[in-house]
Amino acid sequence: MIVYGIKNCDTVKKSTEWLKNHNVAFEFHDYKSKGITEDKLREWTRQVSWEILVNKKGTTWKKLDDAVKNSVVDDASAIELMRSHTSLIKRPVIEDNGKIVAVGFNEKEYAEKLT
Repeated sequence: MIVYGIKNCDTVKKSTEWLKNHNVAFEFHDYKSKGITEDKLREWTRQVSWEILVNKKGTTWKKLDDAVKNSVVDDASAIELMRSHTSLIKRPVIEDNGKIVAVGFNEKEYAEKLT
């Protein structure tokens, strides 16, 4: 299992603590320091919509120019923006064998899907 996120993100910290406390083995991929490939983002948008992956509630989104925000209309434009602003990717994205099993932190969902 791979947890994708940013190590100083509170939601990622809650998620990884939950996983540790429930003895769920995982590898952590910090896309702030390690980056994220366009291929990986394409793979994710085939599994869940870009609207789920782009965090429109965060400060990174709110700081973007309205023209940039309005230009995000499909997978391609969302992927381009997420590649250039990795902080826009909702956190964490949890993958098991290449399949997304969770986006964000929801304790009930984790209990159902990850234990």
